[in-house]
Amino acid sequence: MKFRRITVNPEICTGKPCIRDLRFPVSRVLGLLAAGETKESILKAYPYLEPEDIDEALQYAAYLAEEETIEILA
Repeated sequence: MKFRRITVNPEICTGKPCIRDLRFPVSRVLGLLAAGETKESILKAYPYLEPEDIDEALQYAAYLAEEETIEILA
């Protein structure tokens, strides 16, 4: 799968996947969504983000979830 809006650069956020080299980690987008923020509220709070950035962050998370299996202990 190819991601055009997710970038990885060792000089930006210590190489964590970011949105378009903006120093805005994908994990922050996902954390905001997990905390109950809506796409609209995120875009309002961070006007430099675009709707497609959030969509691709979710696609990236889904891709990673398919690739890795983590055993969860009860």
